[in-house]
Amino acid sequence: MPDSLVLPRISELVGAVGGVMPESDRDSADVGVAEVCRVAGILEGFLRYPDLLTGGQMESDVRAYRQHVLYAAPAGGFSVVALVWLPGQQTPIHDHISWCVVGTYMGAEEETRYRLDSVSGQTGPVLAPLDIATISAGTVTYLIPPGDIHHVRNATSGRVISIHIYGADISALGTSIRRRYELPVRS
Repeated sequence: MPDSLVLPRISELVGAVGGVMPESDRDSADVGVAEVCRVAGILEGFLRYPDLLTGGQMESDVRAYRQHVLYAAPAGGFSVVALVWLPGQQTPIHDHISWCVVGTYMGAEEETRYRLDSVSGQTGPVLAPLDIATISAGTVTYLIPPGDIHHVRNATSGRVISIHIYGADISALGTSIRRRYELPVRS
């Protein structure tokens, strides 16, 4: 369920994204790189505002990174979510159910992207690291399935907050993760 208090900046962000993205999740499959890049540009402009989130929307959880659903389009076309990370918190290696635009609002995240690969003599697939990027405050990136396997962690000694815009109703689904990968990682 989205947080009950939506600040004017989030309302402006939602309006701008709604002008680019379909309101229906059925139409989200037709979203291309150009639209996702436009959303990335929109989000980047909002990351500079200190009044983007309420204090409650920046609260963490000592057990795991915390998700705050800020908005979900009534027809399920997109959601805006804040993720709050404490030092040492991280995701499993995973991919997503939809396109995703991520902007770091505070601190820095470290993202490792992977591809499925095979190794001679091994019976199943392995994960091959493609790159590691530090996504600092004010920086935006995006993922479009398939080929969006990654791992994210707090890369700082303090709290990190990132804003995610997904092409799905996260308030109904509960998560953006489609699949977790518990495979060997090729070094």
